This record gives sequence, structure tokens and C-alpha cells, in this order.
Amino acid sequence: MKSKLEYIWLDGYKPTQSLRSKTMVRKDFNGKLEDCPMWSFDGSSTEQAEGNASDCLLKPVMVIPDPGRKNAYLVMTEVLNADGTPHPSNGRATIEDDDDDFWFGFEQEYFLWDPSTNLPPGFPPGGFPPPQGPYYCSVGARNAYCRDLIEEHLDMCLAAGLNVEGINAEVAAGQWEFQVFAKSAARAGDEIWLARYLLERCAEKYDLAVDWHPKPLGDTDWNGSGMHANFSNGAMRDSGKEETFTKVCEQFGKYVPQCIAVYGAHNEQRLTGKHETQSIDQYSYGVSDRGASIRIPIGTVEDGWKGRLEDRRPASNADPYKVAAIIVKITKEALG
Repeated sequence: MKSKLEYIWLDGYKPTQSLRSKTMVRKDFNGKLEDCPMWSFDGSSTEQAEGNASDCLLKPVMVIPDPGRKNAYLVMTEVLNADGTPHPSNGRATIEDDDDDFWFGFEQEYFLWDPSTNLPPGFPPGGFPPPQGPYYCSVGARNAYCRDLIEEHLDMCLAAGLNVEGINAEVAAGQWEFQVFAKSAARAGDEIWLARYLLERCAEKYDLAVDWHPKPLGDTDWNGSGMHANFSNGAMRDSGKEETFTKVCEQFGKYVPQCIAVYGAHNEQRLTGKHETQSIDQYSYGVSDRGASIRIPIGTVEDGWKGRLEDRRPASNADPYKVAAIIVKITKEALG
């Protein structure tokens, strides 16, 4: 039997990378990662190489069934230079968590987008629906839009074996969210990118696009989209000391520009101090504070200072690999 292997990678476009993919047909493929061969592509077509030396390599890092095609698999890859070293666009290679001590849960928000109106579903041409408020976790045709697409995407993710832990309608009309959790920084990034890929492909069937911009509705009184990063390491999960979390939060305050640099393009339009955000030029943390840069969940406190933190600053278009990489770096520095 022949199988279709869809190799997926991130291109070199700036300031926001896009997903690319192409299909390899293999005979008698057993679905195992170690049997996914290295492949190559034309990097001159993706802003990753010059035409006179255009070959880039695709190194498989995760393989899952492709629920949308017969006898098919999705192969997440990272991009290498022709000599086998990580390409500059390869954020996954910058994560320093070899012992998988870090756990990550990403809350991926996004807008569905109707190319025919250049607006999200639920927005009348040239105008706005009623103000936000009734759309969050809503039900009913006046408030929840494109549920069929959302449910199909969830089913595809679960059938593929992705650890999607939930979905919900978000604060604005046409805005939704899914959540992914993994006990590995790199794996969490892999799963977010694969879930994004499946969402893009699923939306194609409904003649809709997915807008990952953190503030696609511009300077309006509508929420933007984030990718809140929930994270912990062994010390945070086990120490039982408030001091552990204070050290981490204080350390993040020393790296505000470095964090913002990898937390997604155009994030200044979202991080305004309004709509459950802290201003991009300020830093704060607090228990149960959704207006802070970093929220200490009340559950962490109630569990005796054992648990996680939530960095609320990453934008919906951020690369989860790069977000995880800097969070791991800062947390390790704080806790030694």
C-alpha cells in the first residue's frame, strides 16, 4: 500500500512565518518517525535560500495520522541548512530543554475571516455587529458563527492524536480558541503548528481564511487575539514556595524587550492596557490578574504554591517554539 506523507515546515518570511507543505508518496510506510526520510525543498521560493544555493533540508520531528486524507500522515519538520545545521528560521532548534522538564499549555486564539467581505463571519458588510459581550462561550446563530468548521477541526485534531484539551468561542464575533498541552516545550510547539495547519486546511473547505493577526480589526473596541503561554518546570510544580514563583516573575521583568521581540509581530496593537492586557511598554504580575503581563493562577496558590504561570503577552501569530525557548531560558536563570 502507498501512503501520502505531508511534510510541513515554516518558511522564512518576516516578521511572521507561514506554513508550507508538500506531499511525498511512500510504499509500505509504517507510521513511525524513524522511518520518515529527510527531504529537501527549494529555499529560494520561501525566503530561506538564494537561487544559486537553494536546497534546504526537512528533518522530521513528529508524525501523526492525517484524518483528512486516505492512507495519509502529517509530518512536522524543522528546516536545516544543506550542511545539516539549523536554519536561522528554525525556532525549534533554539529550545534548550533536553530533559523535557518544562510543561507548556498554549491557548491559541484566532479569527475566522471571510475573503468575500474582508471581515470575520458575523460582521455585516461595511459595519459591525452588536458590541462584544454575548459572543464569549456563546450558543445560538446570533452569537456563535461557523460552529460546523470549529467542530470539524476539533474532531480532526483528536483523530490525529493531537492533545487538544478544549475549544471555546471567544470574546469577539467570529473569534475562537483551542488549547494544546504537552509535557515538552518542543512537543507543545509541534502540536500548535500541526493544529494550526489542520485549521487552515479545514477552513479551505468552507471558503474561509484564518487570521492570526493579534488585532485584525484595528483600533476598535474589539478584543485582539493572543496565544497565552501556561508553563511550569519541576521546581514550580513541586516546591510549594511562593518565593519560587516570585523569583520567576521578577526575572521576566528583566527581559521585557527580549520577550516582546519574539511574542509576535504587531503585538503593540493588542497590548494596549485594555481588553484584558497589560501595556506593551510595562511589566506586571499578580495573582488572578488578567490585566497583568504574567498571571499567577489562583489554582497555583490554592494548591500550596505548586503549579504554573501564565504569560499573557504572546500574540496569536507568535511562533510557539520561540516563545517556549525564551520562557525556558528565563525560568532556568531564575531558579538556577
